[in-house]
Amino acid sequence: MPVDLNDYFNKKSGNGGGGNGGGNRPMPNMEPPEFLKNLGKKAGFLYVLIAVVVILVIAKPFIVINSGEMGIKATAGKFDPTPMNPGFHLFIPFLQNIFIVDTKVRIMNYTSGADQERIQRGSGIKNKNAISVLDSRGLPVSIDLTVQYKLEPTTAPQTIATWGLAWEDKIINPVVRDVTRNVVGQYPAEELPVQRNAIAAKIDQQIRKNIDAQPGQPVQLLTVQLRNIILPQKIKDQIERVQIAKQQAAQTKYEVERANQEAKKKAALATGDANARKIKAQGQADAVKIEADANAYANIEIGKSITKNLLELKQIEVQGRFNDALQVNKDAKIFLTPGGAVPNIWVDTKDTKKMTSTNK
Repeated sequence: MPVDLNDYFNKKSGNGGGGNGGGNRPMPNMEPPEFLKNLGKKAGFLYVLIAVVVILVIAKPFIVINSGEMGIKATAGKFDPTPMNPGFHLFIPFLQNIFIVDTKVRIMNYTSGADQERIQRGSGIKNKNAISVLDSRGLPVSIDLTVQYKLEPTTAPQTIATWGLAWEDKIINPVVRDVTRNVVGQYPAEELPVQRNAIAAKIDQQIRKNIDAQPGQPVQLLTVQLRNIILPQKIKDQIERVQIAKQQAAQTKYEVERANQEAKKKAALATGDANARKIKAQGQADAVKIEADANAYANIEIGKSITKNLLELKQIEVQGRFNDALQVNKDAKIFLTPGGAVPNIWVDTKDTKKMTSTNK
């Protein structure tokens, strides 16, 4: 029953007079303020309001969903198939639960222990141990991968209902490890660096195929990146020896090719010189032949010009000179020797030391 504060203060004021022994001393006015006079009438409503506020604070029947997130409502344990978009939402406490899931791009790194310390950890990034694989001959190999993916928003309630909140470790992780082991295990370890691009393409293709084959397509696979192939030390040493041998073979091939080029160059120069000399000799021979042909032609033309009358004229001229010689040297011995068309005349005078030869 509400307490009347006016009666309480009246009683206090009456008792106070006798206790102080004031006699006729007047008492101060102890009448309460106006709002306290009506407090007893409204106390019940105030108590109810306080109780409601306390219940709201404890139960918190509302939630704020941020961008890049999605809410999944479960009523009495049953998931609502319609996801809750970002914003302010109310729900019934103790009967309904709201599960917040991340729909932003997420990253799963498969990395060796040496690299884990250098990876920036943050929201949406999960670090896993490097994938251990046996090559085609049973040698251990480690593969570092990075997978980017995101939860499909439209099917998120069904995905969480089927796989739970740890859906990444049940959908992404097993598929990535299984596909990587199957693909890499087809190659010997020493061929892995050479076939890196082909291996990365196969891993990406098969992971996408397996993820898309999941019921309801719960995940959008964005990228699969093959970051590193960690080989056993003896395989590394073997590859290094092969690389050194290849470099030496390439150097030898280069030197042989260079020597061949030098030989071809010298041969070309020698051939050029020989051709030049041959051309020069041919030119000289052609010049001699042309000159000989010209002389022969001239002789033929001269021969054609020597007629019977010309020969008779030459004989007359010789006879005239013969007669002149006899007049000067009457006792001389004169010899005629054949000289072609015109004979040679030798005159032997009385002076044996003096001889005259005429050839005209």
